Formats: sequence, C-alpha cells, structure tokens
Amino acid sequence: MTPRLRPGVCTGWLRHRRTSPVSHAFTYPLFMVLLDIDRIPELMSASPFTSHNRWNWASFHDADHFGGGPLPLRDRLSRDAATRGLSLPDGPVLLLTHLRYLGYCFNPVSFYYCHDAGGQVQLILAEVHNTFGGSYNYWLTPDGAGAPALPSADAPLFLASAAKSFYVSPFMPADMHYSFAFSQSGPTLVAHMALEQDGQTQTRHSFDATLSLQRTPWTHAAITRALFRHPAMTLTVMAGIHWEALKLWSKGLAVVPRPSPDGVFPDTAAPDQGPAMSRP
Repeated sequence: MTPRLRPGVCTGWLRHRRTSPVSHAFTYPLFMVLLDIDRIPELMSASPFTSHNRWNWASFHDADHFGGGPLPLRDRLSRDAATRGLSLPDGPVLLLTHLRYLGYCFNPVSFYYCHDAGGQVQLILAEVHNTFGGSYNYWLTPDGAGAPALPSADAPLFLASAAKSFYVSPFMPADMHYSFAFSQSGPTLVAHMALEQDGQTQTRHSFDATLSLQRTPWTHAAITRALFRHPAMTLTVMAGIHWEALKLWSKGLAVVPRPSPDGVFPDTAAPDQGPAMSRP
C-alpha cells in the first residue's frame, strides 16, 4: 500500500501563541517541501531551480541533516533511531523541511513521517535546530497523549508527547513537556504542538505552535510559484526569529541560561549521539 502522504510543495502559515507569563502571538506565511527521502535526487531534478548537493535557488544538501556523510539519509535515520532503542519502519519516509535558498538554510524543525509497508505512519521524528548551532532529535511514537485540539484537520491524527530536552527559546525554562498532534493525510498537512511547564510554580509558561500547509504535487510549476512567492524562505525565517525574540525581551521575559554550548540538556543526549548538529 502506498503512504497517505505524497511528495509535494507545501505553502501555508505558522502560528505561535504564548498565554503566560505574558501574552504574545504571531502568524507568518510559510513554504516548505515534503520529500520522499529515497527519491531526493530525482525530485530535486524536477526543476532547473532546484538541485541536490549543489548551489541553486533552492537545493537539498545532505549535510543539513544528521551532519551529512557518506551514508544515505535512510541509513543515518535508522542508526539514530537505534540509539533510542527504536527500529525504523520498512516503508516510505516523507520529510517535511526547508531547503537551502540561495545557499542559506536554517531549519527550526524538520518532520520525518516514517511509514510501515502498509502505508501507516508508525514513527515521527522531529529534528529540531536552535540558533546556537545545536540540534536534537525527538523520536515520537503514538501514545494518545498528544495535543487535544488540531485546527483544520479532518484526517486521522498521530498523537505523541515528549519531555523537553533541548534549549530553543531563551525565554523557556527546562521543566516543560511537549504534546504533539499531526494530521496524516489529505491536502492540508497540519502539525500542532503545545508546551506546558511541569509541576506547580509561581510563574507558569504556556505556549503552542500550529503549522498548517496546503500540499500540491511536486512539479516544476508548483516549485516555481512557491519560489517566486518566497524567494529566500530560510532568511525570512531567521529574521522572524530574532524580531519576535526582541519583542518578547521588550515585554520583560527573563532569559533562561543555556544548559550547554549547543543547548542539549546534558542528561538527555542519546548514547553515541555526540555533539548535536525553532522559533522563540
């Protein structure tokens, strides 16, 4: 059986909302791509504006995920899953990510939808990067404990949760917990994440983020339309991160010290993971 998700050009919006200790919200237009990791060279040859491992208006570089290296992306993905005691399913893996645009890439989060041979999503990897040069991989298994509300999603949901293990926003404390909800099919691809502070504290932090994207088939025409609308997507993402951080700082939020140079909490690094390779 083929997977419910298909490679495509995904355009839509990203919304962030904080409700405590201060109120802050924003919504930005967004363009991402959904790629079958076993077909990346083929997919990136669909347009003269895209390429694999070489400079172009938009390009996919192996070095932007898991540090690159000689192994195919599926093998690197499988090895990382094994460090968490997981086996990568034997079906297609669809990667929702940013490409490099005009040679520059920053991926706050990339999602890997890992299907079994029957076309069902069994695992989702959230590959998270911060602006301090670090990254952390959250391997998510369906546990029914995900975010309860997922706007604009009529498709079956993948619900999961995870303890916060990585420093992304300088305004978020460490003792927090993620709840995730993902749609798994249909023309609208939605990912919703809620972040709540653990325990009872005087000043609680609450935050959620929703990504809602319309997928169109991966064609030269669709790629060209998206590129002319968002010619330097990752530069726009980085500019937005710092602009929103400045506004949060102006509202009086205290900066939380980084737990390590790359932001990975020392007691949560996976065995043999080594140094790690997101918006506020």
